[in-house]
Amino acid sequence: MTPSRIWLIAVAVGLAPSFTPAAETAADAVSVEQAYVREVPPVSQTSAAFMTLKNSGVEDHAVVAARSPAAAIVELHTHVMGDDGMHRMREVEKVDVPAGGKAVLQPGGLHVMLINLTAPLKAGQQVELTLVYDDESEETVTAEVKTVESTMMMHKKPAH
Repeated sequence: MTPSRIWLIAVAVGLAPSFTPAAETAADAVSVEQAYVREVPPVSQTSAAFMTLKNSGVEDHAVVAARSPAAAIVELHTHVMGDDGMHRMREVEKVDVPAGGKAVLQPGGLHVMLINLTAPLKAGQQVELTLVYDDESEETVTAEVKTVESTMMMHKKPAH
């Protein structure tokens, strides 16, 4: 019996090694779109990054951390309504990105908080952000610094 015939028999009875492709990481499955950082006055020590995360994979994923050379501290945040009717920012453990779905990080909602900025942020600059996913994979994106006025049009809802 030839080696190729032995291999064919092994395949037929399920004894041959399988060659399944490596599992897709969150960084492979999730794409980042429209990432930007809000310009703030030069005296401000905080800013925020916004983006849309789209998961083309078949498994749910989550962003569990972020970092940037633009800030000493980078946290995942959201806005919540307080008992007094005032919106407050709160740190969140993760940002879920469901399989086949998306997570929108936008003003008044989920966002990446940049705390203790390392330098003033000016419109047109580029800021590097690294997103860390629940499977420990990472994705580094470049976000443009934009003025509040320029971003208001991006998030404006169409009139009825």
